Amino acid sequence: MNFLTGQVLSFDKPYGMTSFQLVAKVRWLLTRAMQGRKIKVGHAGTLDPLATGVMVVCTGRATKQIDQLQAGVKEYVATLALGATTPSFDLEHPVDHTYPTEHITEPLVRETLSRFVGEIMQVPPVYSACKVNGSRAYDLARSGKGHEVELKAKPLRIDEIELLDCNLPAREITLRVVCSKGTYIRALARDIGLALHSGAHLTALRRTRVGNYSEHDCFTLDSFEQWLSQQTIETDLPNS
Repeated sequence: MNFLTGQVLSFDKPYGMTSFQLVAKVRWLLTRAMQGRKIKVGHAGTLDPLATGVMVVCTGRATKQIDQLQAGVKEYVATLALGATTPSFDLEHPVDHTYPTEHITEPLVRETLSRFVGEIMQVPPVYSACKVNGSRAYDLARSGKGHEVELKAKPLRIDEIELLDCNLPAREITLRVVCSKGTYIRALARDIGLALHSGAHLTALRRTRVGNYSEHDCFTLDSFEQWLSQQTIETDLPNS
């Protein structure tokens, strides 16, 4: 096994861990297994700390494939709370506004969701990694300058939205979303809430697929460490 020539690995990112932290842990495990040899490691698509699921990680020369892998279709399972919003559109921040939900019916939900399928324009969340005058939007937002951040709508594609569960007494719906690169499911939750003439935010998010990589193919960090201990690992590039 030669991680320097390049490997593409998929991981199930745990709740609460940043994408950077997962990549750093994988790099540390590989460096240890390679007797201290430094290695380049990168990922094909960020997941928020409060999201779980598929993260594709590339090592060595395979990092050249990151752009191609990032372009792959992604699939998510998302749970939305209706009738309330938060500044980040998820559970990172407490509820800031509440809205009526008595008018929301399952037929209205299904009709509303159908309007988001296809080519759409989406404004990214203020709490995102988008750059504004050289600074990350989330850094500006967390420093209290969120009101100064103006992000432009970007084109993207939603291939499918499936209503998996519609629990209106609990003001909660669960969706399966198949979408293009650059889609913020948090922003989709915001927009669905607005389209329902109410509000919404994410309470759970799991990425189940990136391109050809499924959640069923993923390592956990523990299983990767165990698998790594069983491999014969090359510590040099061929002919180097």
